[in-house]
Amino acid sequence: MTNFLFSGFGGVALGCQFALIVLGFVVIYRATGTINFAQGGFLLLGAYMTHQAHQVWEINFYLSILIAMVVGAAVGVLVEWLILRHIVGEEAIAVIMITIGLLFMLEAVVQGIWGPSNLNMGDPWGVDAEEVGGVTFSHKQLWTIVLTALTVAGFFLVFRYTKLGVAMRAVAIDPEAALAQGISTRRITAVSWAISGAVAALAGVTLGAGVAQVSPLLAITGLVAFPAMILGGMDSPVGAVVGGIIIGLVRNITNWAQIEFPDQLGWLGAQFGQVTPFLVMILILMIKPYGLFGTEEVRRV
Repeated sequence: MTNFLFSGFGGVALGCQFALIVLGFVVIYRATGTINFAQGGFLLLGAYMTHQAHQVWEINFYLSILIAMVVGAAVGVLVEWLILRHIVGEEAIAVIMITIGLLFMLEAVVQGIWGPSNLNMGDPWGVDAEEVGGVTFSHKQLWTIVLTALTVAGFFLVFRYTKLGVAMRAVAIDPEAALAQGISTRRITAVSWAISGAVAALAGVTLGAGVAQVSPLLAITGLVAFPAMILGGMDSPVGAVVGGIIIGLVRNITNWAQIEFPDQLGWLGAQFGQVTPFLVMILILMIKPYGLFGTEEVRRV
């Protein structure tokens, strides 16, 4: 039971990491209807910028996180302004291919600046842990959950109680009607890319924390988290969190079950935990094609 609880808590922490990544996907999709596959690149940039600010420039770690988020937001706005603004109205597949190209470009830039070797972020959490009732909780996991909770609360407050949030919701529901009311869709799109870049940078911090965890391979996590977006609903911030936690729990509990019951489940293979999120995603979509919290598309015949 102790191992199960440990795996479950680890699954929630992993799910919170996925949720931070997926929130960036959702913000862009709500504003533009585009799936941003470059999210993994922003995540990677955030992790390396935190390392640069804290380890190289010797800035306070938490201030380094803020710097990484600002850089992520600035790069997001720059990408929207230089590239994506000029292809508005093009086929969705063309925009998706451009975001995939941006992912590879950001990976190349990061490796060109910092090299291919793993680096230390220098986070104060390290390998410290707390033990409660025989279950060990690492500081990294606890901080991941706290940062995710604060981010989700910030999303709720902005979307619910600010003019910017109302404008973003209006553009997400009906861009043409929002434009007729004087809302600048270009400004909202730019802000959406800034938010996406900042949240991705924060996700990169949670993934890169620990000993030599800042690696070019972090960019792949952006694609690994993709089932959480589909599962929760492509346009739902709530779905991003719920979907992320479900995927994290499914992965960790599958791994726990294979360790606890090797004779019964060993034949599935050591990497089966990476497959189960996609199986869960398929099962959910068979029942709810738009995800758990996604907006169903209404078509008039």
